Amino acid sequence: MEIKQVGIVGCGQMGGGIAQVCAQSGYEVIASEVNEELLNKGLASINSRLTRAVEKETIKPEDKEAIFSRLRGTTNLKDFSRCDLVIEAAIENIELKKKIFAELDTVCPKHTILATNTSCLSIIEMAMTTKRPDKVLGLHFFNPPPMMKLLEVVRTVATSEETLEISRQFGQSLGKTPVIAPDSPGFIVNRLLVPQILHAIVMLEAGVATREDIDSGMTLGLNHPIGPLALADLIGLDTMYFIAIAMYDDFKEPQFAPPTLLKKMVTAGWLGRKTGKGFHEYK
Repeated sequence: MEIKQVGIVGCGQMGGGIAQVCAQSGYEVIASEVNEELLNKGLASINSRLTRAVEKETIKPEDKEAIFSRLRGTTNLKDFSRCDLVIEAAIENIELKKKIFAELDTVCPKHTILATNTSCLSIIEMAMTTKRPDKVLGLHFFNPPPMMKLLEVVRTVATSEETLEISRQFGQSLGKTPVIAPDSPGFIVNRLLVPQILHAIVMLEAGVATREDIDSGMTLGLNHPIGPLALADLIGLDTMYFIAIAMYDDFKEPQFAPPTLLKKMVTAGWLGRKTGKGFHEYK
C-alpha cells in the first residue's frame, strides 16, 4: 500500500511537529484539533518554525509555500475519510485515545493504518476498540519531531507484518531512523530515560544538589546535550507525571514511581517550558 495522505489528530507541540515533518516530506497532511482556536495556534506554530528555517536559509521561501500547500487543518475527524495513515497525538489519556481510535475506525477506509504517538500507554487497548487491530501500531516521535531522528515503531501482539513494514518504510521516508519496539510501557527509550529523570527529581527533592548542578553534571560530565531536569521541562512535567504513573502501574517497580515534588509541581501548574516555569524558568 502506498501512503499518500496522512492525518494527524492533535496539532499541539507533538502533533504540529509531526504534521510539519510529513508535509516537508511530500505528503498531503490533514491536522485536526478540538476547536478553531487550538487549530489556528498549532498552524501558527508550524508557520513560525518554517519562517525561522527560511531566515536561517535551511529552506527556501518557495519551499515553505510548497509545504503549507500540502497542509490543511480541520476540527472534524470525518475529514480523515481519505487518509492512508492517521497518527493520533492527543494527550496521554487512555480513555480519550480509545475514544479517538473507535471514531477513526468508523471514518477511515479499511486499508487505513491507525497509529498512536503515545510514549507509554497500552497500544493494544486502543487497537481493540477498532475492527482492524492488525492495522494499529505505535509511531512514537521524539520532541521536537522536525529535529529528532529516532522513530519508535511499536508493534502489538496483533500488528501484522505488512502494517509493521509499511510503517517502517514510512518512517524512513521522513528521514527518521526507525527502531522496532514492543508494546510495553516506555517502549525502549523511555524505559531507559524515565528512571534517570525521576531519580534526578528525587535528588533535587532530597537536597543532594541544586537543579543547576544536577543538569551541569549530566551535560558536562556525561556529554548529554541537555540535563535531566531541563529535559523534563521540555517534555512537559504533566506528561512526565502521566508516563511515570502508567509505567509504575504496570511494572510496580519503585524506579518508576513519580516523586512527590513532581506531583506538586504539576498540581501548581508548573509544567515546564510550555507554561514558562518548571524546574527552570523560561521567558
